[in-house]
Amino acid sequence: MDDSDFASLFDASPEGGRQRADLRLQKGQVIEGTVLEITPEWIFLDVGTPQDARIARSEFGNQLPAKGEKLRATVLDPTPEGAHLTTSLGRGGGAIDTRSLELAREGGTPVRGEVVKAVKGGLEVKVGDVLAFCPASQVELGYTASLEGYVGESYEFKVLELRDSGRSVVLSRRALLQDERRARELELLGSLKPGAEVVGSVTSVQRHGALVDLGGATGFIHISELASHRVERVEDVVKEGEQVKAQVLSVESGDKGLKIRLSLKQLTQKTVEAPRREEILEGTVAKALNHGVLVDTEKGSGLVPLKELGLPPGSDHRRAYPVGKKLRVVLISRDSKDGKLRFSAVGVAGVEERRNYKEFSETQTRSAAGSLGSLGDVLRQKLGLSESGAVAASENPEPSEHSGDRGVVRRTKRPE
Repeated sequence: MDDSDFASLFDASPEGGRQRADLRLQKGQVIEGTVLEITPEWIFLDVGTPQDARIARSEFGNQLPAKGEKLRATVLDPTPEGAHLTTSLGRGGGAIDTRSLELAREGGTPVRGEVVKAVKGGLEVKVGDVLAFCPASQVELGYTASLEGYVGESYEFKVLELRDSGRSVVLSRRALLQDERRARELELLGSLKPGAEVVGSVTSVQRHGALVDLGGATGFIHISELASHRVERVEDVVKEGEQVKAQVLSVESGDKGLKIRLSLKQLTQKTVEAPRREEILEGTVAKALNHGVLVDTEKGSGLVPLKELGLPPGSDHRRAYPVGKKLRVVLISRDSKDGKLRFSAVGVAGVEERRNYKEFSETQTRSAAGSLGSLGDVLRQKLGLSESGAVAASENPEPSEHSGDRGVVRRTKRPE
């Protein structure tokens, strides 16, 4: 076997492949590795090279990765003895120069810097020995009213631009936050299915609903999904900073991230007993519509159509049933898909009639059943006697004669 054949076999072997991967590593290259071991000074990773790569433990502080966890890092020094990596330039206290910033920009590696001053239009940030600038629009995901609170704090940024031989460096914290947000959304996507129950914190109360932070993604609760009754103001139900439990209605993935629709009402309705047929409910008019009125009851809100209000033709149902008016209703139907209820006010009379008739029938049945075993009751009904007379007749069942048509009973004396 000649040298060329041996080299081919070596290249095809696992060790040969790892050696060639090690030779291809370059400074600034972004690679992925698996955590193998954690020591007081280093975190060692398997990156497919003969020698394990390492990252300074100080980069992670108290939030250390777990063994077997995947990490994405940038090559600082591709030494054959084991590449030196970093997850963020400057996080471990290493020196950062213009060349390092250029590598960070090319590989998308974050850099850590300290905010030294709030200036017009943004922040001055010291990254190693370089003074950089972060525009106000790139500080947060949303609008930032005041920048003074960032002064003296250290953050991680992405390098957007590097011009004039490093004299002009533009950073973005927003770009990094967007990357982190997308990563968390992808993690949540597997568990966020319609019907799932989630817990989040209300971050914003708006006119038409509330935004909820789900720990990596933001969901929206429309005002119509806040409660089973009509809600006039969102802040009457939820407040900013409040923790809520909701049900996922839908999840859509788009260019701007996940669009998650939530509902408090659907989750609440599961714990509220549904109204039963023939059950009379006390309700309150919540809103008048063209085709009826919305009524709130202790077992949910529903519509009472015009024909179920029992008003004469041409009547104004808004005047007859203003908001806040009390009325009794019974259930007509409940939609199997969305749980919407339909009530009737005129149906209450029919329910009451059926109840009264049922109670009367049961009373008559009990009365008849109780009288069959009493001879006195039978005699009293037949002869029209008082209770005492019926008792006496039952004790002396002697023959009697009826005189005339007056119904007088005359007893005959037995011969002695």
